[in-house]
Amino acid sequence: MFINIKIMRLNTFTKILTVFLMICTIFSANAAEIWVSKSGSDTNIGTKVSPLATVQMAVRKARELRRLKDASIKDGIRIIVMNGTYYLNEPLFIRPEDSGTAESPTTIEADVSAKPILSGGIEIKNWTKSPLSINGLQKGTVWVADAPKKAGELINYRQLWVNGKKAVRAKSTSGNTMDRILSWDHESQTCWIPFKDKSIKYEPGMEMFIVQWWSTANLRIKNIEVKKDSARLSFEEPEGRIQSEHPWPAPWISKNNGNSAFYLNNGISMLNEPGEWFLDPKNAKIYYYPKAGEDINTEKITVPVLENLVEVKGTIDSPVSHFNFKGISFEYSNWLRPSQQGHVPLQSGMYLLDAYKLKEPGTPNQANLENQAWVGRPRAAVEVNYSTTIQFESCRFEHLSSTGLDLNKGTNHNTVKGNLFKDIGGSAINVGIFSEEAFEAHLPLVIKDEREMCSDEIIADNLITDVTNEDWGTLGISAGFVRNITIEHNEISDVSYSGIAMGWGWTHTENVMKNNKILANKIHHYAKHLHDVSGIYTLSSQPNSRIEENYIDKVYNSPYAHDPFLWMYLYTDEGTEGFTVKNNWIATERILKNHNGPKGNIWEYNNPYVSPKIKDAAGIRAPYKDLTKEVVIDEAWGLQELPKPVAIELIGTDFDIEKIKSTTKGFRIVGEELYQWKNHLVIYGKMNQPERTKRKLALAFPSLQIKIYENPVYNFQNFERCKDSKPADEWENIVLTANLPADEKMQKEYVDYHTTQFEKWPEIAKGFCNADFQQLQVFKNERQLILIISIPKGESLDKLNPKTTENNPRVDEWNALMKKYQTGIEGAKPDETWIFLNKVITKE
Repeated sequence: MFINIKIMRLNTFTKILTVFLMICTIFSANAAEIWVSKSGSDTNIGTKVSPLATVQMAVRKARELRRLKDASIKDGIRIIVMNGTYYLNEPLFIRPEDSGTAESPTTIEADVSAKPILSGGIEIKNWTKSPLSINGLQKGTVWVADAPKKAGELINYRQLWVNGKKAVRAKSTSGNTMDRILSWDHESQTCWIPFKDKSIKYEPGMEMFIVQWWSTANLRIKNIEVKKDSARLSFEEPEGRIQSEHPWPAPWISKNNGNSAFYLNNGISMLNEPGEWFLDPKNAKIYYYPKAGEDINTEKITVPVLENLVEVKGTIDSPVSHFNFKGISFEYSNWLRPSQQGHVPLQSGMYLLDAYKLKEPGTPNQANLENQAWVGRPRAAVEVNYSTTIQFESCRFEHLSSTGLDLNKGTNHNTVKGNLFKDIGGSAINVGIFSEEAFEAHLPLVIKDEREMCSDEIIADNLITDVTNEDWGTLGISAGFVRNITIEHNEISDVSYSGIAMGWGWTHTENVMKNNKILANKIHHYAKHLHDVSGIYTLSSQPNSRIEENYIDKVYNSPYAHDPFLWMYLYTDEGTEGFTVKNNWIATERILKNHNGPKGNIWEYNNPYVSPKIKDAAGIRAPYKDLTKEVVIDEAWGLQELPKPVAIELIGTDFDIEKIKSTTKGFRIVGEELYQWKNHLVIYGKMNQPERTKRKLALAFPSLQIKIYENPVYNFQNFERCKDSKPADEWENIVLTANLPADEKMQKEYVDYHTTQFEKWPEIAKGFCNADFQQLQVFKNERQLILIISIPKGESLDKLNPKTTENNPRVDEWNALMKKYQTGIEGAKPDETWIFLNKVITKE
């Protein structure tokens, strides 16, 4: 008996030892490992051969290891997630108790070569052909399925994806076209629209999507009152009141550019194009009109359920720390606020809770402020609050309805690097406090506890593409009140509005912002839908901040923008001061400095002449360069034409200079300057649509003769023609005018000489290089010439011009040859040929 007991005890010990050793195999020599698999079970122990089923359970196990101070976590905890889609019933919540340490971080990471997806969506299955003839379409054209429910309640959503491609919520206009409103009555809070298509019927849940300046709005329609070919819309509250009371941004009425663009959506009567869908809440059905070639039975159709997929949230005293995500995909988040309360943003997607115009402008902070606004913040797929040393690396944020990643309050020393942000309805990344809901949006943020600040974040080497595709007024990266933040080496493309915005508050008053950096980013194909836009945009005072060595190029043509000329590469808006803006490669000097702070900003070398090395170095670095294979560019959309050098001559008397400047202001002429000689006034700069500028000037000054000089017959550019050229940062223009002979044959000879000069008379360009001429352009209108000579600012033509002939006799030969083709304009003295126009000094 004793022997048997001893043997039994030995067997029991052996089993315990075996289990202990088995559990120990979960942990590597470097860190504890907890495995998660689609085929796992949360009752398993979490090894690779016996994995868990959910990341939530893995986080709980990791938390317990830390609570028990298990020796295995000395070098950290790795939660390794195998391939597959993990559907979330609730957000993954990371708490202070889940924190690691610098020596022992916790990381949720993808298994080798795996793509684990945390999904907030649900698949729609069991589609059948609709027996109904919907909107005149043949029966069976539209497919129908039961709309999914949760706890007996219909799940609401505003987006639907077919095989990862977003479908279109049924709307009133075809393709990318929009209609224009007829008027907006702020007093009655109604809008008149054209309404020729009487097949559109009002139904509860219908919405209006409207473009207004630098933002858009989603308005739930309360009623449609049809009168002949027009209709008056009224709206639900609270958005009806907010939309009509807030002054900026608002619907516009414009004879020149067209009224605010809009479309109606979310009604079954508008379901009439392939690729459109509609959720019928009354009958709990969902309808989809397939595109050509789509087999509904083999397509994966997904709708979002959860607004938030992951929440990392600590407290001010116990922040979450040393927690990492690596190689994880976050997909299919919802965005419900527009369906519940409408959506009327102030800027950057921050929606208005209340807003109105002041009867008497002025606040203690800003003497001329005319409006008040309080804003809320949109939900994000991944939200981070009161957290430090959190890292997102090589993750994918895709198919998200609102913001992708939000680093909000009390976040610092976090890193976001090497991630993909693609197909996102709002901003890819929001970072920092914008305004608390109880805090007026135009006030400078001053905080008493530094731990509330968003600071020392690094956002680097991310690809942000095809984002802002629901709320067009959002951005690639949007930073509010932040400090010591670095946004560097990201690539941003295919966005509806601006690429990067930094700052909030519209004020030069001292606030928490300082030491921020936007460096070496590549931004292109932006401004797809909205204007008052820029590649990089700033607000408010931010001492010791830098915008340097970015590459900004290729601006989309926005067909429904309120102002076709209001697009920029760099834009320092209200209150901006304290920035050094330097060595940014931009396609042309299209820059706006709007009501900047009194301390100003430093501007140096922001033009297309910046070193190509800066252009080449911008954007994503190794080891994340493969991300660039995912870049989205809408080639069919079309790009803005670059403004070209043009001179407009006004001939007459009594020029009203201020009125002329006011007339041309809206055309955003790059480098605009005025020059005058007697009754000749020349406006010179880089322009879009000079004919339109001429027409407006003619309306304002009907007595003046107006001539356009464009497409120069000769165009010497230093950076193109001079070896080792480094064009000056600032230029001064000398403007001259002369006539050609009346003989058309001689006029043609003159043009031919200049057309072939670089080839047949190369010494002339060499002389211009020797004199450091930055450019020399000759424009012709009929027989009159306008000559533009640009030299480095601070130099003089008298000093530089003799250098054109030094050891260069061919220049003298050229000048002698040209004399016979040149004569003075009317009013010139007999011995005068080229007339110098004097620069007109105007008020800024």
